[in-house]
Amino acid sequence: MDKIVIEGGRPLHGEIAISGAKNAALPLIAATLLAPGWHTLHNVPDLRDTRTIMALLETFGVEWQRDGSRLRINSANLNNCEASYDLVKTMRASVLVLGPLVARTGQARVSLPGGCAIGARPIDFHLQALKNLGVTIILEHGYVGAEIAGRLKGGTVYFDIPSVTATENILMAATLAEGTTVIKNAAREPEIGNLIDMLVAMGARIEGKGSDRLVIHGVEQLEPAEIEVIADRIEAGTYLIAVGAAGGEVTITNCNPGHLPALLEKLRAAGLTITEERTAIRVRRSGPLRSVDIKTMPYPGFATDLQAQIMALMTLTRGLSVITETIFENRFMHVAELRRMGADIRIDGHSAIVTGTGRLTGAPVMATDLRASASLVVAALAAEGATDISRVYHLDRGYEDLVGKLSRLGAVIRRERE
Repeated sequence: MDKIVIEGGRPLHGEIAISGAKNAALPLIAATLLAPGWHTLHNVPDLRDTRTIMALLETFGVEWQRDGSRLRINSANLNNCEASYDLVKTMRASVLVLGPLVARTGQARVSLPGGCAIGARPIDFHLQALKNLGVTIILEHGYVGAEIAGRLKGGTVYFDIPSVTATENILMAATLAEGTTVIKNAAREPEIGNLIDMLVAMGARIEGKGSDRLVIHGVEQLEPAEIEVIADRIEAGTYLIAVGAAGGEVTITNCNPGHLPALLEKLRAAGLTITEERTAIRVRRSGPLRSVDIKTMPYPGFATDLQAQIMALMTLTRGLSVITETIFENRFMHVAELRRMGADIRIDGHSAIVTGTGRLTGAPVMATDLRASASLVVAALAAEGATDISRVYHLDRGYEDLVGKLSRLGAVIRRERE
């Protein structure tokens, strides 16, 4: 198992390019199950999660070829519709194959993903929505069995809470349904817009992109498509916050500033100078940090996937910050590790009260999930002395070449065997 060692206190300078979005690539890959033939995806990040979902598709008889960031996928020879626990347990997004499989083949058997470090994250929304489209759902032996005779039937789906993966799953399934499906209170994340673009390129008829009401007019069949994965807004946000913590000036390219409205507003309020360009963001910190309050919300609100990182930034202020998590019930697991580095953080229900001490010190810490590990990197870049971060396989799930990118900005960072 590897660890990352960071010598803190070095300002960051230079330019880095953002990779394709993990959270966009996964549903795009799943969508290739809807139509036989060679699909082409560009700007696909090479991550643990993208490798996992391709391993899962291989078990269905899918062929694929990778050339750099270009991924070609052909699901013409599907010979299996079961997603086993061994793969699903390593990545909850594996549930995204449920909708496409049952829409195309009339059946699917997908392992229940179980719990994870940041909360239960049940798939009840997915299952009830599929029932609304006429699918029979059977839960037994830890698996979801889904089947339907003939085509899915269009219907109305309402989500009590906007769910990204549930919106994506039903969106994909509904493209091959008979009749019209309406998804109300749909999630509005840019990654869903990327999926809609791909489905439309495949021949789907979808209205409402970017809104919380999606209308899908089902078609009898879809065709292979070519699509580019959008830039990873969470990776971009993590590096923006990192510059705030370490100091310096960095230009972040291959990103879309319009996908980070809440974060950019908060970083400006925290004292950073932010310059937005069409596909780049320049960030500079030249003075002291100011404390800001944060409340995570569905898009376009402040992303829960950036909550841990900005909490690390707030420990470096000299004020009081209240950070409220509304999306996942157990997403403060990084707090104990930040405390080991000298942070003053108190948990009160769904809120973390951060009393900025203005400084952190290096310490051995342990990553507990993907974004928690990113928060420890942010903290380590600003800390006095060395920080050893263990369990960095979490980082491998969502950050492509993190060590290389930070090294190019002047960070003293290396990966070692523990």
